[in-house]
Formats: sequence, structure tokens, C-alpha cells
Amino acid sequence: MTDRVVYLNGEYVTESAALVSIFDSALMFGDMAFEMTRTFRQQPFHLRAHLDRLYGSLDLLEIDCGLTLEEMEARTLQTLERNQPTEAEDVDWQIMHNVSRGPLPLYGTVFGGQPEPTVTINCWPLITHMAGFVANYQDGLRLAVCAQQAIPAHLLDPKAKTRSRMHYQMAVLQGARLGEGIWPVMLDPDGFLAEGPGWNVFLVKDGVISTPEPRNCLLGVSRGNVLDLAGQLGIPARETNLGRYEALRADEIFCTSTTYCICHAVSFEGQVVGNGGPGPIFQQLQAAWKEQVGLDFVAQAEAYADRLADWREAELAVEVS
Repeated sequence: MTDRVVYLNGEYVTESAALVSIFDSALMFGDMAFEMTRTFRQQPFHLRAHLDRLYGSLDLLEIDCGLTLEEMEARTLQTLERNQPTEAEDVDWQIMHNVSRGPLPLYGTVFGGQPEPTVTINCWPLITHMAGFVANYQDGLRLAVCAQQAIPAHLLDPKAKTRSRMHYQMAVLQGARLGEGIWPVMLDPDGFLAEGPGWNVFLVKDGVISTPEPRNCLLGVSRGNVLDLAGQLGIPARETNLGRYEALRADEIFCTSTTYCICHAVSFEGQVVGNGGPGPIFQQLQAAWKEQVGLDFVAQAEAYADRLADWREAELAVEVS
């Protein structure tokens, strides 16, 4: 097995030993808050913002994980530090937090009568995520509205990041049926753009950036970073209701997520966006992001793509041995 370790309920264990009970509320109900952070040059990016959202999600779910935010931050950095020596220094990391209320009390006798919350922190090399994203950076994303709607806030507040995400999975499946490589966009119940399954969307028209208002979408940390960068660059930005009409009239469309940061869209509903290439506003934001983190993450993904096959072979060789 690999030398990577996982923080699990106060202990550091190997990945293969990081097991969660079949009676856990996460498995029973999707009753789990989570966060995914990435590093740039091996340093976590906006970790505090991710942890603040994690604890907001835990408040909504009424889960006391037994750790303060500061303690969770310390354990996160310790987990990253323990795993970094297992990869080359130029390999960045995904950091994943998963927190549930633990096994259901109904099955408490299995756990000595007092089940505890489940808290895990794991780190995974981003080489697998980013290597497969190179074509999207180069060719752009093809977006289309899917049948699955976003869950409205009066049913489940989307600002909480939880594992109850079947609507995301349905959107992904529907996107695949719309065409190979389609990225599905969900509408809210009023017919306005909400989000994609795991990413936020932005439109640009006449030099103004617009993104769906935060009623029915996840307030992505990367979404917030774009709004901050836009302010620093003097680019006007707003949160507002946006529909198919606005998307089809947009000069530029781009999407954001923790792993890949920012990527332009080449089409929406089969219609070419702008001239089909990265627009000037997008290019300003992407350049500012690279400068902010001190890393060209597109070039990094291209380098990872060249190394992925050897990395997988080495990983499997370690597993076999």
C-alpha cells in the first residue's frame, strides 16, 4: 500500500485502514458535511474560508464534531505535512474533510453504547485530477441546461456543503446523455441559472461580470475569489438572476471550482460563446489568479498529464509490493 495516511477520529491511519461504519449516518442519510481544498506550491489555498464554510454546514446539520475550527485547522496541516514526503515537491494536493454525526444511536451497542462523530481528513495528489483536465483548459467547456433542477433553499440550504447530493449526480448523468463532454447547468425553480454539479458559473456582457445570486447555489470559495480579483482589477461584477437568454447573449462564460480554479466555456446550449476562445475578461482573471498563487496551474496540469501514466504505474507497483 502507499505511505499516505488519513486522519480518522483522532488517529492517523493508512488509507486502506480508514474505514467508516456501515451504520454511519453519512451512509444512511448522506448526513455529512464536507470540504475540498487544494494546495498551490504545497500550501493550502483559502483553507480558513473552506473550514469556515465547513463549520457553517455543521451548524446547519446540528453536528458537533468535537473539534474547534482552530483544532481542525491544526490537524489539517498535520495531515498534509505527513503526506507531503510521499510525492515530489512539485506535486500539489487535494485536502478533503468529511464530518458526520457518526453511527446512528439505534446501533449504539456496536460502539460501546456511545457513538461518536466521524471526522476524516485525507490528502490526495492532484496529479490525477489535473492531468485529465488539460483538454478543458485548451478547448473550453461545453455547457447545457439539464432537466435536473437545483434544490431550492427553502428545502435544503445550498450554502451548506453536504454529501446529500443526488441532484448533482442526476445532473451529471443527464449531461452525459445530452452529449459527450457536456457540462450540465442546473436551473433553480424560478427558471434562473443556479450552478453546475460542483462548480459555479459566470457570464460576461459588455465588460460586466454576472453570476447567479446566492439564493439557490453553493457559495463557492473560488466563486468568491473571482469576485475579489474582479474588484482588484477594477472589473464590475454583480450577483443577479440570470437565465438562458442572458447566457446565450453573453460575450464570455466561464466556470470556477476548487480543483481547476477557472476555465472558459466555448459553447452554451450548442451555440458558440463569443468567438469560441478565452475572452479578455477571463484572461485577465486567470492571469491574476496565477499571479495570486505564484503558479501557472494550466502548465502544471499539462506537466501532470505527461507524468500520469508513470505515476499510476508506480502507485500500482507500491500496492502490489
